[in-house]
Amino acid sequence: MIVRVDFDAGAVGAAHGHVHRQVTYVLSGRFEVTIGDETAVLEAGDTFAAAADVVHGVRALTDGALIDSFTPARADFLSPVP
Repeated sequence: MIVRVDFDAGAVGAAHGHVHRQVTYVLSGRFEVTIGDETAVLEAGDTFAAAADVVHGVRALTDGALIDSFTPARADFLSPVP
């Protein structure tokens, strides 16, 4: 599953963990990314990966967008089909 998430400067993707493996591409902007106990500033063109059940989160330092890919798909992101 691939999703785009847009952030305004200062927005926070709160620290969380899930059973899904996640790889994220920074499409635009700058983000402070924390995975486990490591934090780094990433910008457009960078990527990060979070293994299943590893706590991770982001803070947008500027307006920006992330492209998240998950395996398996995140059922909680899907809307029921009418």
